[in-house]
Amino acid sequence: MRIGELAAATGATPRALRHYEQAGLIESARSANGYRVYDERDVARVRSIRELLGVGLTLDDVRAFLPCLDAGVDVAARPPSATAVRIALDRLAVLDARIAAQTEARNNLAAALHRAGVDRIRPVA
Repeated sequence: MRIGELAAATGATPRALRHYEQAGLIESARSANGYRVYDERDVARVRSIRELLGVGLTLDDVRAFLPCLDAGVDVAARPPSATAVRIALDRLAVLDARIAAQTEARNNLAAALHRAGVDRIRPVA
């Protein structure tokens, strides 16, 4: 299948697919006219890549999950390696820290507005 067909089957854009290929997460063959050609296994792989990116992992993080992706099945169908689990836990800690910082900034702004007499805004716990 060509890149547009893979994009349609996975919900990814052709640009994202080229980016995944440049990052070494997927591979394509080339047709005689130079078009990228993918096979059906790439559909499951791209869906899994998008799932991993959707939960907050980076493309570099996704590399640790390649053994799971190589199974050609849903990423959750095979247990991740210890390295992949460590990467996911590290990414979770980063997200928790960002959420805490954003919550603190939001609460500080809400408190400042409250002090200024704007009572519709309340700090969140």
